[in-house]
Amino acid sequence: FLLLVFRIMGKRSLSETTTFDFLVLLIISEVTQQAMVDTDNSLTASFILITTLLGLDLVFTLLKGPFKMFDKVVEGAPLIIVDHGKPLKERLDKSKIDEADILQAARTNLGLEKMEQVKYAVLEKDGTISIIPFEKST
Repeated sequence: FLLLVFRIMGKRSLSETTTFDFLVLLIISEVTQQAMVDTDNSLTASFILITTLLGLDLVFTLLKGPFKMFDKVVEGAPLIIVDHGKPLKERLDKSKIDEADILQAARTNLGLEKMEQVKYAVLEKDGTISIIPFEKST
């Protein structure tokens, strides 16, 4: 049943899951476990709850397109954490990110070694850090 439901819901890699998707997966695993080992051996109740949760996830996904404010509330918004080589300390503290995380993303993605080479660093909605380097002068 779960395999069928997840095939219908579409393909999405783990790196693309949202916080809500992750919570739905955790709840589904708990519901499935309760149906398999708890005193309530009713698979029907589990099917109904799992279908309801995945339906809610689908509704949220459909609502995020036309209602940008809904998307911002549910998913959050990208956050600039470095501006022209200068880390924005208040935003870093609020997001629980340090400069080492930014430099790691800069090295991994673009081979940059210093914060001064980073024009912007953006904390994306999925938790990844995007780096926009200064343009190289020729």
